[in-house]
Amino acid sequence: MRATIRDVAREAGVSIATVSRVMRDSDAVRPATRDRVRAAASALEFVPSQLGRQLAERRHAANGIVFPDLSGPYYAEVVLGYESVAAELGRSVLILSTRGREEADAAVHAMAERCDGLVILGRTVSDESVERLAARGAHVVLVARPPVGGVDSVNAENHTSARALTQHLLDLGAHRLVFVGDPSTSPDVAERFAGVQEVSTDVELHHVDDLDETAGAHLVGDYLNRALPDAFICANDELALGMLGRLRAAGVDIPGRVKVTGWDDVMAARYAGLTTVRQPMRDLGSTAARLLDELIVGTRSTPRHEVLPTQLVIRTSTTLGKEHA
Repeated sequence: MRATIRDVAREAGVSIATVSRVMRDSDAVRPATRDRVRAAASALEFVPSQLGRQLAERRHAANGIVFPDLSGPYYAEVVLGYESVAAELGRSVLILSTRGREEADAAVHAMAERCDGLVILGRTVSDESVERLAARGAHVVLVARPPVGGVDSVNAENHTSARALTQHLLDLGAHRLVFVGDPSTSPDVAERFAGVQEVSTDVELHHVDDLDETAGAHLVGDYLNRALPDAFICANDELALGMLGRLRAAGVDIPGRVKVTGWDDVMAARYAGLTTVRQPMRDLGSTAARLLDELIVGTRSTPRHEVLPTQLVIRTSTTLGKEHA
């Protein structure tokens, strides 16, 4: 039969608690006792139970990720990057979508009780809630959201790329611009809009409730009944792809009559010839997972704030010339 921790304790002449402390490499055991326990464990070929270690150390071997919505390629890519590193580190992943939840903060706090740490994506919960989690000793990493207190954060660069994208449109002769998105609901979108405004003095903000293809197609219907702008700058690729499809179906010359840009560089954008800004979606998730692991295992206690680079990718939705990044 497989040796148990009780067998090791009996063989070494110590308590079960002492064996547990030795297996966790605790400094609270005298060297001679530690040597005796390890010798007993070796003689009995004792293999510590991973579950037992987790319970003794109050660990769950599970991390959580909280994000606004299960749908959409952006969130899927971030989660994939996060999950791949979590699996590499031997951790399972609990997922919580806050879309439609009236008590999102309470749900996040409840999840924190079942995880070793949390990655919180976007403005899914309030800053106050993040601060309460940190005050309780929870390990938290924020993604696509400004830092809150001493909590770790991972973001993609938005401002400089938004300026470059806008200057690209101006250089092509597009001056009347429409920015499609809602800066009040997303820190990323707010930074992109601010970058656009710094370069262009003639930019109209068109709020949309959802950043998906349906919303983009519906918005085009409104503009087809009045004057089209020179260019649409969309907060993400999904909006832009919906607009491109509707404009092309209506016979509008793209990019001659109107230019369309997105943000993210999802796979469909490449096939649609969409000019966009490529951001490292999977790297956002994987970087967050590694930062969280450092906090959980205790290799680092000081906060880190990572900003990952983005890149303007020019395609045929703004120019018929050679595509380049």
